[in-house]
Amino acid sequence: MKDRDYSHFYQQLTGRIRESGAACFLLRTAGKAATGIMYAAYPILLARLAVEGACRDLLFSVLIPGVGFVLLTLVRAGINRPRPYETWDIRPLIHKDTKGNSMPSRHVFSSAVIAMAWLPVYPPAGVLFLILTAAAALIRVLGGVHYPSDVTVGFLTGVLAGIPLLLL
Repeated sequence: MKDRDYSHFYQQLTGRIRESGAACFLLRTAGKAATGIMYAAYPILLARLAVEGACRDLLFSVLIPGVGFVLLTLVRAGINRPRPYETWDIRPLIHKDTKGNSMPSRHVFSSAVIAMAWLPVYPPAGVLFLILTAAAALIRVLGGVHYPSDVTVGFLTGVLAGIPLLLL
């Protein structure tokens, strides 16, 4: 892809959002809210499993996301893909100083695996959280902190990592 191609794609994708200060604020706020909801949902799930005495489910709901997170972090460090704002002439809508480690998105992975952990416990919440994860992935691309492929791989990896939770 030529330098101006991704820059042009990103400008086309975010042009209308950039024109509105309110839309930029809403995008940033929605991104923070989605992250906050997902990270609050995880300890709530663990507490629910503990209160119910579901020790085996609790153990796997800690181990599978935890091991997945560590493995994904190692793979991501090995890939060390630059973020879009490092490589292309774009002005991201979400401020981030991080260098590299763009592929795969750890935020999206974490949200997806948390959603998968909710699916066997309370399916409506799991589905809602998967939808919220997809929205957060889109926000991270619109925000300019990840490529579409980063969030796609993060989402799919989180879902795949969470499948054993459905089978236990």
